[in-house]
Amino acid sequence: MTQAIGKKVKVRFAPSPTGDLHVGNIRTALFDWAYARHTGGTFLFRIEDTDTTRVTDEYIKAAIDTLKWLGLNWDEGPEVGGENGPYLQSQRLDIYAHWAAKFLEQGDAYYCYCSPDELEAVREAQRKANEAPGYNGHCRDLTPDQIGAFKAQGREGVVRMRMPDGSTTFIDEIRGEVTFDHKFVPDFVLVRADGSPLYTLAVAVDDILMKVTHVLRGEDLLSSTPRQIRVYQAMGVAQSEYPAFAHLPFVMGQDNAKLSKRNGEVSIAWYREQGYLPEAICNYLALLGWSPGDDRENISMKELTELFTVEKVHSSPARFDMKKLEAINGDKIRALPLEEFAKWSIPFLIKAEVITGTEEEVSLVTRALPLIQERIVKLDEAPALLKFLFVKDFVIDQEAVAKVADEQAKNILRRALQDLELLTTWDHLSIESALRASLIEELGLKPRIAFTALRIATTGSTISPPLFESMELLGKEASLARISLALSL
Repeated sequence: MTQAIGKKVKVRFAPSPTGDLHVGNIRTALFDWAYARHTGGTFLFRIEDTDTTRVTDEYIKAAIDTLKWLGLNWDEGPEVGGENGPYLQSQRLDIYAHWAAKFLEQGDAYYCYCSPDELEAVREAQRKANEAPGYNGHCRDLTPDQIGAFKAQGREGVVRMRMPDGSTTFIDEIRGEVTFDHKFVPDFVLVRADGSPLYTLAVAVDDILMKVTHVLRGEDLLSSTPRQIRVYQAMGVAQSEYPAFAHLPFVMGQDNAKLSKRNGEVSIAWYREQGYLPEAICNYLALLGWSPGDDRENISMKELTELFTVEKVHSSPARFDMKKLEAINGDKIRALPLEEFAKWSIPFLIKAEVITGTEEEVSLVTRALPLIQERIVKLDEAPALLKFLFVKDFVIDQEAVAKVADEQAKNILRRALQDLELLTTWDHLSIESALRASLIEELGLKPRIAFTALRIATTGSTISPPLFESMELLGKEASLARISLALSL
């Protein structure tokens, strides 16, 4: 990606959090962060909250928390500070007002008094004439008398930027040279009638004042680039000082439609609640539109920062595949050291009310976790697999009761109870040896038949960690009591 000699890279992630951050937001943040870390540059985090009707303090806090949870630490921004603050646009309104006034004074902008109904009438006429919809320049050159007449009617003007004739051409670092004819980029609003700035003014002013060198953002914002360049021009910024732009490809669902809640576009908070690891989310999102250059799909955050370059970002849309995300998450879970696996799993067990978090419970969980680490793809699967160890009022799942109620199952449980009562050493090796000798070798039963009844009797379900290890953790007294309970059904 283009980088001026001697100029340190500075990228920015600037969401407008009108809800929890979603896949598209975080993919952008991740690419920004990875590029900053790869180049030794600065990752700036800025909140675009001028839309006070939709952006709330709660959403801002959630955005900050989400980036922290994902490990996308920023160098400038909320809670960190920096020399270019404040980093909430709602705290920078005087800056935008200054530049809007300057643009008016220079003649780069003007007041527009057209009402919403009048603007809609123009758009309707343009549609009927098969013309490109947009502002028709009605208020571009109003006389003082016309302005006075509008004000006498009580009209409040918006501030519009004057787009010159011609076109805007710039180099997109992913798509190459891009040109927009200005007949498709009509004069645009910078400031609402109530004095509040719009995105196009605020984002351009902030990127220049905060010395942003590279703008990596979604493809949906490509068409806003000529407007931002127009603001740079009105600010008197030399072209050599414009940020470089790179517009990231769309993320599509499996149905080739733009990502939505129906096909995977849910908030990162949802993935967090479902038990996805932050590194798995980042790993997978990194592969949506970028490749390390080989067939690898499992990469660490450290490897991402070493390998990420904008040149390897594709221009074609990326496809979101939930099954691939699950597979990567499962790989990340299996790779966790036991201590880390426990740290991530225990909150899910507490939330599910399987444990309360006592030292004794945590000790038992830590012993049990190796039994399920190879079996789960999400952390929220742990409670269902381990709850049998902690239930006070043990019951067998209703759908599994029939499998321990028939006569063959009863005979298996009676013989198992008889042999297990004789054991003086209670560990999984002794349990397995005793049960295989009697049920498999002596009675000639197939393991699936023999051990299914025991699994249900001791864990309450057909799905559990390995049977003999589970019985060891459960203990002799509880195991025998549960087998006896199953025999009474």
